[in-house]
Amino acid sequence: MSAPSKRQHILDAACRVVKELGAVHLTLDAVAKEAGLSKGGLLYHFPNKEALIQGMICDLDEKYLEDVESQSRKDTETLGKWTRAYAIETFNQVEGDKDIYPALLAGIATSPELLEPLKQTYGHLQKRLEDDGIDPVKANLIRLVCDGLWFSEMFGLAPLESDMRSKVLEELIRLSKEN
Repeated sequence: MSAPSKRQHILDAACRVVKELGAVHLTLDAVAKEAGLSKGGLLYHFPNKEALIQGMICDLDEKYLEDVESQSRKDTETLGKWTRAYAIETFNQVEGDKDIYPALLAGIATSPELLEPLKQTYGHLQKRLEDDGIDPVKANLIRLVCDGLWFSEMFGLAPLESDMRSKVLEELIRLSKEN
């Protein structure tokens, strides 16, 4: 595997700053220091903080979409495989590094136009779910449950225990196999 690009190295450093220090410490200076670059080196790739946040959002968005697509290719059942992949990867995200999302939401709150890439991805995901060969209502129910779980976990709003989360995922998978 090749070394990450300088741009990716900066994005990874920005995520580490948010995870380790919190969103309030996401500054160009802090990210440059974490990345081992001069501020000028960082500014070459990201001319301002908004561009850096946009880069972080796009990077996370692209990785998520790649993970869903990869998961769907592993599924041997054709009908509902995209819906199952969406559910599985959303649940995987919940169990992974979720500390970065509140920080990105904070950035989005000050610049709502930063949501544009996510809106495009969600439009793509929605189309794939509705064309997945299962009842589109079921596909949408599964998506909305997954999205609700993600927000619940992200904001700490009565997050599910691991065992219950596993049972919910199993039920969503079962539901995606019914026609």
